[in-house]
Amino acid sequence: AAPAGAVSFGVKHTEGVSVDVVSRGRDEAEPVPRSGTRWPLEEGMVLRFSMSQASTEVNDNKVTVSFYGEEGKPITQAGVFLTGIGISLDVDADQDGVVERNSPNKASWTWGPEGHGAILLVGCDKEIP
Repeated sequence: AAPAGAVSFGVKHTEGVSVDVVSRGRDEAEPVPRSGTRWPLEEGMVLRFSMSQASTEVNDNKVTVSFYGEEGKPITQAGVFLTGIGISLDVDADQDGVVERNSPNKASWTWGPEGHGAILLVGCDKEIP
């Protein structure tokens, strides 16, 4: 996706985003600092974005990639706005009548009258064709 004439790139991102550079032939990704580092363009290079927490508003995080030519002159920029969405299955895991987001029993399940954990029943029938 790099423009013609680009030989290197740099990445800037907001605090809520983690960016890794993954190069062909390397087993590990290289974390990208928030700004200041440039990488040579190589075939098969990939940027991987992730967010560790939900956003407070829509499009509150951003990643900007700047492309540079032979003499280090900027050619163009590409950017993407990101919105992190938190998804959680909240249940009454300890069966005390209270649904808790951070219940310690949420990650495990124990059978019996003194047990804990969620039972999820899924209806897989076709009510609407």
